[in-house]
Amino acid sequence: MSLFFRLFGLVNVANGLWMLAAPASWYHGLPAEVPDTGPLNVHFVRDIGAAFTTIGVALWLAAPAARRHVGVLRATALFYGLHALVHVSDLCAGRLAAGHWLVDFPGVFLPAIVLGVLSLPRWWEA
Repeated sequence: MSLFFRLFGLVNVANGLWMLAAPASWYHGLPAEVPDTGPLNVHFVRDIGAAFTTIGVALWLAAPAARRHVGVLRATALFYGLHALVHVSDLCAGRLAAGHWLVDFPGVFLPAIVLGVLSLPRWWEA
């Protein structure tokens, strides 16, 4: 679990810092067709970058004693789960093309699923 915390923390920090430092580069460069969601709002991208950076730092700090920090993982799972539900809502309402089910799978849906599974009590029982 400690290794997962470190790796997932690093990915979140990297993504968040990219969003904070170069929002337009992130918006156009992330291979997730982000422009399909609407026009670039630099302030909003930075706000979300702050959230990803915070999640990543929390996971990284909790990593040495990951087994004692299920709350950090569950809070991360909640964020990713809600993020995925926003995408599902947009897809179901037709605000995103059906192709986004596949586009969003690796970066939105899969992390939410993995985090949800890892949040189950069976992984945290002694």
